[in-house]
Amino acid sequence: MSDPVLRHDAFAALKIRDYRLFVGFRFFMTIAIQMQSLIIGWQVYELTRDPLSLGLIGLAEAVPFIAVALYAGHIADLHDRKRIILYFLMLFMAGTLLLFLFSLDLTHFYRTFGLLPIFVVVGLTGIARTFIAPATTALSAQVVPRELYPNASIWNSTTWHVSAMAGPALGGLIYGFFGVKIAYGTILSFGVLSIALLSVIPGRPVPAALVSEPLGRRLMTGLRFVFKHQILLASMSLDMFGVLFGGAVSMLPVFAAEVLHVGPQGLGFLRAAPMAGAVLMSVFLAYRPPMHRTGRYLLLAVSGFGMSIILFALSKNFYLSLALLVLSGLFDNISVIIRATTMQLVTPDEMRGRVASVNSIFIGSSNEIGAFESGVAARLMGLVPSVVFGGAMTLLVVGAIAKLAPALRRLNLKSLG
Repeated sequence: MSDPVLRHDAFAALKIRDYRLFVGFRFFMTIAIQMQSLIIGWQVYELTRDPLSLGLIGLAEAVPFIAVALYAGHIADLHDRKRIILYFLMLFMAGTLLLFLFSLDLTHFYRTFGLLPIFVVVGLTGIARTFIAPATTALSAQVVPRELYPNASIWNSTTWHVSAMAGPALGGLIYGFFGVKIAYGTILSFGVLSIALLSVIPGRPVPAALVSEPLGRRLMTGLRFVFKHQILLASMSLDMFGVLFGGAVSMLPVFAAEVLHVGPQGLGFLRAAPMAGAVLMSVFLAYRPPMHRTGRYLLLAVSGFGMSIILFALSKNFYLSLALLVLSGLFDNISVIIRATTMQLVTPDEMRGRVASVNSIFIGSSNEIGAFESGVAARLMGLVPSVVFGGAMTLLVVGAIAKLAPALRRLNLKSLG
């Protein structure tokens, strides 16, 4: 019975009441965000039949997201993190309400105004998510003790992936069977639930800044911290460039409509498949956390992600495509958990918001700008060649970072604790 794995409590963080409320809030918030993302993507592709338009959705969200990310982290380090999340969740829901109104007669709306109003609303919801992300990361670290950060990172990832799996599946099914009004109404309902759960969590004090700094210097502190820390910089870069080139999610409406012929219902399952894989990996890592030889596992996992994406691009069978997307989620979640745990362990509490905002820039670049890159590549190279190319580039990125960041190769999370 001396094996430390046998003594490991996989549910330690979930025994804390405030953390359970936090998990519930994040669960319903992520379902709402993922449902909205799927519905917008399907609506826009139905209107335009152009993969580049899907990429422009990502660009419309990424530009404002990145533009205000450092300031959002600064705000998260100076103000009540719970209040920040509440205010910007309300902004997100206001955007959902506008999209609902646009959709009442979407074809007429598109002929009259084009896609610009939709892109503007996507930009507003991108700003909302920019402020929510660092505040949520910082609040998470305040509702559990430091010794439970690795366990909480696993359950944070599990919660996100379960909701990110349920959101697209629900969105596709509700939109396909009941129509857009019910779909957007469901999103608003989940938003209300997330606000209710967050409201019950007692407020946490804002950590006092160690020194008084001018605004410009405070905004750059998070960037300087990340760029001076080789492990953080390498792990964030690995995620950013890996998903920037290897992410096929933004092109799934095209695969669903043109390659696999499965409609919005099938699209929902395709979007949910990587999340299903991530959930399975989260359960495994809750019992077997990657505390030793962490860097090696990270590099192997991102390589596996790239290979899964290449094989997905070549698949013409719906069920095989689902299986490959599940596999991509299995590999990707190893990277997510390792990066999140490392960031929580090495970041001082008074800097969590700013460092989290830098992380969100990396993630925003990989997801939203990656969607734009995928749309442009699909327009220039064709759908399948562009995704194969992206997966191959992911493998090259892994090789480059493995060579340039020896500290990442040697990473052991146990030594950071």
